[in-house]
Amino acid sequence: MAAPDSIVIIGAGQGGAMAAAALRTQGYAGKLTLVGREFHPPYERPPLSKAVLRDAAAEAAAAIHAEAYYAEQDITLLRGVEVLALDRTERRISLSNGARLPYDRCLLATGGQARTLPSLPPGMPGVHYVRTLDDARGLRACLRAGARVAVVGGGFLGLEIASTALESGADVAVVESADRLLPNALPAPLAAWLAARAAALGARLHLSARIAAILPPTPDAPAGGLSLDSGVALPADAIVVAVGLQPDVALARAAGLEIDADNGGIRVDAHCRTADPHVLAIGDCASQHRDLLGRHARLESWQNANEQARVAAAAMLDADPPPAPYPWFWTDQFGCNIQMLGMPVAGLAYVCRGSAMPEDSAPKLVWLGHRDGVPVHGVAINAAADLRQLRVLFERGIRIDPGSFADVNVTLKPWIKACQQAATPA
Repeated sequence: MAAPDSIVIIGAGQGGAMAAAALRTQGYAGKLTLVGREFHPPYERPPLSKAVLRDAAAEAAAAIHAEAYYAEQDITLLRGVEVLALDRTERRISLSNGARLPYDRCLLATGGQARTLPSLPPGMPGVHYVRTLDDARGLRACLRAGARVAVVGGGFLGLEIASTALESGADVAVVESADRLLPNALPAPLAAWLAARAAALGARLHLSARIAAILPPTPDAPAGGLSLDSGVALPADAIVVAVGLQPDVALARAAGLEIDADNGGIRVDAHCRTADPHVLAIGDCASQHRDLLGRHARLESWQNANEQARVAAAAMLDADPPPAPYPWFWTDQFGCNIQMLGMPVAGLAYVCRGSAMPEDSAPKLVWLGHRDGVPVHGVAINAAADLRQLRVLFERGIRIDPGSFADVNVTLKPWIKACQQAATPA
């Protein structure tokens, strides 16, 4: 196709802002417009449940670029504007301010919205969903010593918020319907260790729990509270709902683009292109085939948004995309930095390097999930450097001896080198 004269990016979050930057870095000099529904300049979302929730001063550091960057790079940033329609025939988008923007390439980086519970709708007094900077500001005002905070959801976001609330001195209860924390991300023994860690730091965990009723507000409990199916009542000053994300694909669906029936994302190829060669999609809203899983999936991660932004920028300029990195995730909670490499899939055997009690001040562990000795999934607790060293074994599919990996008397760096040498034909 001819080089694009005009590129429009819909969605001014992590993926959209990074794609705009990547286009300029890769030499694109044409018209570039970034459209966002929020009035804030593009910002990173991971700090919303951590640093920004603790301290208003952290908001500035969450900005993806300095505000002057967009003008300096000749990127038109439209803030507080909704995209009403995507016309693929005419190749233009209609905006809530009445404008219509033509495009040669259109990138959908629409992300998603917090999945809501009908019994705890957004706007209900005392109920908080944390997806935007304004959401984090609203919850931050409620976090104080002695405040009773009920968190619904034991996934990454819910646990990060619970951890931050504990740091503020709040009394925190976590309600999770599964029988363990992070059931789709951690092996069962590590999930049990994390639960013990959270409990040791003061979190009250209610696993395999269902909400039976919503308690009405009282002068003593402004948010009312939750009544669980176990009979436990949780009066609350604030209720936080963190039960996942709903990909924002309404615009794509209305435009006739293919939506993945299994995960709800916009179907894209390895270069983030939809079936329409002029329209691409990245980030939380995009469904792409993942070799590790053997199927299409949406990856809701900071790394994925950044990597797909670079891939999509190259594709829009008909350039060769960078190679796909091994999936990587991270979270900070309960005094631990948790880094994850790869994805948990069925049939893995796990081995642990190191030992630590949940209440230790600085625990350090690395769990490695392998299939017949080939590393597939790694989880590091306060051991990011170790996991970085191990990355080559994952990327090259090098078989290891799990027993020697678990032996803390074996020094990791020479052990990794020996594994590589053993895998190299003589």
